[in-house]
Amino acid sequence: MKKFYVILLLAVATVLVFVLYNKEDKQNQAIYVATDGNDQYDGTKSKPYRTLKKAASEANAGTTVFIRKGNYHEKLVVKHSGTKSKPITFKAYNKEKVVLSGKDMKDVEGDTAIVAINNKNYVTISDLTIQDLFTDLADETVIGLYVTGSSSHITLENNHVQRIETNAADGNGHGIAIYGTGTMKDINISHNTLEDLKLGASESLVLNGNIDGFQVNNNIVRRSDNIGIDLIGYEGISKDKTVDFVRNGVVKNNLVTEISSYGNPAYGEEYSAGGIYVDGGKNITIEKNTVYKNDIGIEATSEHAKKYADNITIKNNSIYENFYTGISIGGYDEHRGGTRNSTISQNILYRNDTKGLGGGQLLLQYETKNNVIEKNILTAGPSRIFISNYFTTNQKNKLIKNVFHKEKGERGIWVWKEQEYTSFSKFQKASKSDNKSSYIDPKYLNANEYDFRLNEDSPARKIVN
Repeated sequence: MKKFYVILLLAVATVLVFVLYNKEDKQNQAIYVATDGNDQYDGTKSKPYRTLKKAASEANAGTTVFIRKGNYHEKLVVKHSGTKSKPITFKAYNKEKVVLSGKDMKDVEGDTAIVAINNKNYVTISDLTIQDLFTDLADETVIGLYVTGSSSHITLENNHVQRIETNAADGNGHGIAIYGTGTMKDINISHNTLEDLKLGASESLVLNGNIDGFQVNNNIVRRSDNIGIDLIGYEGISKDKTVDFVRNGVVKNNLVTEISSYGNPAYGEEYSAGGIYVDGGKNITIEKNTVYKNDIGIEATSEHAKKYADNITIKNNSIYENFYTGISIGGYDEHRGGTRNSTISQNILYRNDTKGLGGGQLLLQYETKNNVIEKNILTAGPSRIFISNYFTTNQKNKLIKNVFHKEKGERGIWVWKEQEYTSFSKFQKASKSDNKSSYIDPKYLNANEYDFRLNEDSPARKIVN
């Protein structure tokens, strides 16, 4: 009898192992999609599905959806969430060129996205080309890649987003849009290229609303007619006003160029688009980015009265040849918010204000409080303005160990609390700059080739390091 029970137990154990193994296998499966597939197939590599819709409906936790090369004229709407140990991934198979095109999508009011993730967790979108979504409707917002709701632990990597366009005078479009209508955490956007976007009043890559924790790293954003990378708060995206702002994140190692609102129907002939813009965010670090030939290099403020960009660190960025100014803090008039408790440190600000608009290398506007500006090297552009500050609401800002590039035969201009100075010593006294701030030649290795390293004998080395 004991022998019988032992045999029975072994049989039950074998069945359980088989069931659990198959369950585990299903949760870690690969699904394939191909343009010559069929949704009646089983989704294997040899018998792939035909549509992204079918693949998304079958992709549960632990699934990787491999998309084979070709053009897909349909939306990808993520249907299920993954888990920490079993995420869901949609990606091009073996780096094949996979194009998701919105060319055949009809104009409809509301939000139209080629890739959409709503209230889903642990999802990755990788290696896709997302393109050609157009609208003529003012009430339609076209978006390449859209994440909303309470979606968390989302990764968007190695994607190419191009030709997302609104042709309406009052229209809106985004390349990538992350809207935290609920609570979002752990948003990762890396190694994507966004280019050739017509955005109306909106942004190329935007995080907006209740987003707590993010990384925006190693992306290329270029040739768009409004803001490049934007981190926004206080627009009513989240129903909870106490957390309606983007916070606790890093924007690092991105290249942002040719971002200009000039000629955009929403802005006319204004040069007002920031390459990287914090509009009401908090606890954000912007570092080691290369930002050039935009309207504004990097901007941190809030467009909403009595709200602030708070505890923003802008450091070690190369910011050059932007049309209006290199770095801007503070609101553009008294009806806006401002910038406080922030640090601008060890940046290269080189020949910005190329259109001679008076923004200089560093622009301080309305409501700047308790900010530290230190160890930056500033080379004046055609306007010869280093610092431009036409507001008297500049309070308790500290200027420490900055180097202003003294060029033979050229004068420098500093504007501080509405007063213009052509004498560095008088500006130094008026602004209460520390005695280690200098007006000298920093001796770049080869600034004409945008190599901003300093020569071995540079007197600026000991100041800014």
